[in-house]
Amino acid sequence: MTNHPGPSSPCRSNTASGPTADRRLQVLRDTVQALVADRRGDRVGLLELLRELERFHRQIEQGPFREALPGERNALYEFLQDMERSGGWPYIPRPRLRSLLKTLEISPERPRQ
Repeated sequence: MTNHPGPSSPCRSNTASGPTADRRLQVLRDTVQALVADRRGDRVGLLELLRELERFHRQIEQGPFREALPGERNALYEFLQDMERSGGWPYIPRPRLRSLLKTLEISPERPRQ
């Protein structure tokens, strides 16, 4: 769970950053790590934890994250490029992200660099 954007990552939030948000994310990471440790060797318990984390992921990705995506094509393209450079978004494999970037590059409204 330690693979997350660092302070200088282009995909790091500008609105939710700061010591309080960082502490809250660290508490979340620590809590998940403790839950994993509590369930070590318990495949049913670990599966339950994975399913719950996946539900949270879907709720965030399909709701607040999509709502926060730039509506303007050039801004979306730049954001996707930043995602690619910083390691992609969880559950969006890099090849799929690259394919999306390629599609945006070859469209008639291609962003200028």
